[in-house]
Parts: sequence; C-alpha cells; structure tokens
Amino acid sequence: MRITQEREAPLLAATAAHLTLLNAFQLVCDGASVSLPMSAQRVVAFVALRRSPLLRSFVAGSLWPDTHDERAQASLRSALWRLHRLGYEIVETAGPQLRLGRDVRVDLHETESLAHRTLDGSGGDGLDLHPSALRGDLLPDWYDDWLMIERERFRQLRLRALEALSDRLTRACRLDEALAAGLAAVAAEPLRESTHRAVVRARLADGNAGEAIRQYRFCERLLRERLGIQPSERIKRLIRELDAPE
Repeated sequence: MRITQEREAPLLAATAAHLTLLNAFQLVCDGASVSLPMSAQRVVAFVALRRSPLLRSFVAGSLWPDTHDERAQASLRSALWRLHRLGYEIVETAGPQLRLGRDVRVDLHETESLAHRTLDGSGGDGLDLHPSALRGDLLPDWYDDWLMIERERFRQLRLRALEALSDRLTRACRLDEALAAGLAAVAAEPLRESTHRAVVRARLADGNAGEAIRQYRFCERLLRERLGIQPSERIKRLIRELDAPE
C-alpha cells in the first residue's frame, strides 16, 4: 500500500510562485494561474498570514471552529491533499506543523515591508514609492472571523504609511505626488482625520488655500454626520493660520 501511495503522489516541485491576498485571492505558479477550491484557499491564506510554522491542530481549529476536532482535522487533511495534488509545494508539512512554502512570494508581505520602510525611513528617502504600491485591502470579500483582525492591522499600517509618504513628499515640494498619496489615504478611510490633515498640508504647501479649506470642511462634515464629533484642534490650527477668511 505504501508503494502505491508513493507512485500516485505527484512529485512536489520547486517553483516560482506568487500569492496575491490584496483585493482578491490568486495563486500563480510558473506564470500560470492555479485554481483552488475554497477550502484550500483558506488554508493557504491562513498559513501565509503567519510568518512561523503552525500546528495542524491550531490551523484546523481556527478554520473550522464550529466542527468537532476530528472533523476539522479531516477537513484540513482534505484541503492539504488537494494542494499536494497540484505538484507544487505551496504549503510545507513537517510532522504536526505547517508553513508556507519557502519559494512562495506573497504580495501582502511585500507591501508590509514597503510600508514599514516608509514609516521608519530605512528605505532611503522613500520618495520614489508610488502610492498605488500601498493600496489594496486584505481579502475584502472574505468574512472569516480569523481574518478580521489581520485585515484591520494591515489597513492601519498602510494608512499610516500613505500619510507619512504624503508628508515627506510635501516637505520635498513634490506636491502632486504628495496630494496623490494623501487622497489615496482619504479614499481608503474617509473618517480618519489624519488623512485629511495630510491633504490639507499638501494643499497649503501648493498655495491653494481655498482647496485646503474645502478639504477641511469636507472632513468636518463627514465627522459630524457620520460620527457626531468635531475635528480636532490639530487640523483646525492649520486652517486658522490662513489669512484667507473661512
């Protein structure tokens, strides 16, 4: 029986694989898109979100929380078997542990690295980074509970990076790009006042007081209508410094 199993099992190959988790799930191996059932997609995404090996029992219990342990483990084995049948080592298994294949690139990981380098300045001045590199939500059409915290963590990271990029570009007098980064942040989260402040600063640096006031009033209206609050003194101070009347 063991010999038969070995003959039927495909040889796992080293491959150039790219996993997309931003905006939508996609797996590309050797330049070709690979179709996976939803159960296998969830296993790949869950393992990819963690940077260290995971116990099978933890993965099974997290992905199938409403079933008995034996059924959850069986569902995990089935998903891993489907992945194994592809012939690519997307998820590595080592005894009771699972981890993402070492040769699999993940767009989420790459974007997180860009965001961290933008925030801490470790990537030089960071002024050549296009705002589009920091766009995209983590699997926005998935509603799994285990994904919600990771999605919000990444969203906050990229918003902070877009704001930092906008302010850095403003100081460098690259105002069109600063405005693009600031507006990208506003589009991602209109109720976040700090994104509006980045746009106001870029408008003021460009000498567009009227546009700065318009952005402030847009922020003020959103906060009042959606949250029932007023803008903070930080953004009000930017507007009060203008000679032009409000």
